[in-house]
Amino acid sequence: MRIPVTWLYVPGDRPERFAKAADSGADVVIIDLEDAVAPARKDEARANAAGYLRSRPPGGPPVHVRVNDLTTQRGLDDLDELGRSADAVRLPKVESATALDLVERLGVRAYALLESAAGILEARAVAAHPCVDGIALGEQDLAAELAITGGPALDHLRLRAVLAAAAAGLPPVPMAVYPDVRDEAGLAASCAEGRALGMFGRTAIHPRQIPVIRAAFRPTPEETARAAEIVQAADAAGAGAFALPDGRFVDAPIVARARRTLILSTQLADS
Repeated sequence: MRIPVTWLYVPGDRPERFAKAADSGADVVIIDLEDAVAPARKDEARANAAGYLRSRPPGGPPVHVRVNDLTTQRGLDDLDELGRSADAVRLPKVESATALDLVERLGVRAYALLESAAGILEARAVAAHPCVDGIALGEQDLAAELAITGGPALDHLRLRAVLAAAAAGLPPVPMAVYPDVRDEAGLAASCAEGRALGMFGRTAIHPRQIPVIRAAFRPTPEETARAAEIVQAADAAGAGAFALPDGRFVDAPIVARARRTLILSTQLADS
């Protein structure tokens, strides 16, 4: 089982970059039809995405498509044409669970982007919708709407999303893009802050960000050693709660987290 750590956006009007994105080492490629594409080129971008999804070679990473806002006809057309051929769709500006009912009727898997105050307030209902495989934040849109510049206010919004995802049994919330592709130290520090809040993985806007993100979310040697100790003891104990030799109490959620840590440690060993 491969746990996604990096998601790479590629503009839908740059089809020459699609194959390069698939070869970049990203765990998921996101063809963007929304913010990265000028209005005059959106029809072209949709056609590019459709062509690539029909002809992409087997064995590459999953390909998601960020469609346009489903409150617009363009977004509905994006969903109708691409939703079934993409591995999942990313839905911008989701503000209610009822907005996802159409996606469910089409049998499409979705990642919901919470990019407004209304979306944050509905985060738990959105995360619990049957068609949703994950949620994420649109931090730049949120910061603009709420007139915040980061710090504790932004961390509060991140925690709201983390709690909503956990309550719905979804994977941890990945971090939003870091806009300065040249600031690798800043990206690494930002990833450490998000990881401390319970977030995991990150979307990227340039391939050079991928190894930095992978390294930031790689378990430390100490975390890996502790996880191995827990898993070994759990396998020996069989099932249920138990105590490690040093007296630390361990139950099923702790064991599950330890197993996930070992998977990640192996997966990211080359970072």
